Amino acid sequence: MLVLSRKLGEKICIGENICITVVDIDRGKIRLGIEAPREVPVFRQELLPLKATAANPAAAPVVTQ
Repeated sequence: MLVLSRKLGEKICIGENICITVVDIDRGKIRLGIEAPREVPVFRQELLPLKATAANPAAAPVVTQ
């Protein structure tokens, strides 16, 4: 994992067509702006399992009691 420090308004570029900007910093919370081509999907990590489960219900985790 690459760890970078950025200040408000600074950017991180990934490849030639993805750019992440620090838009706001407030009380320990950071807001990021992401510029990417429309064909590049961008998801928050906590939504990835829901997306996979919705696309393939058989892949849903099995809950036992």
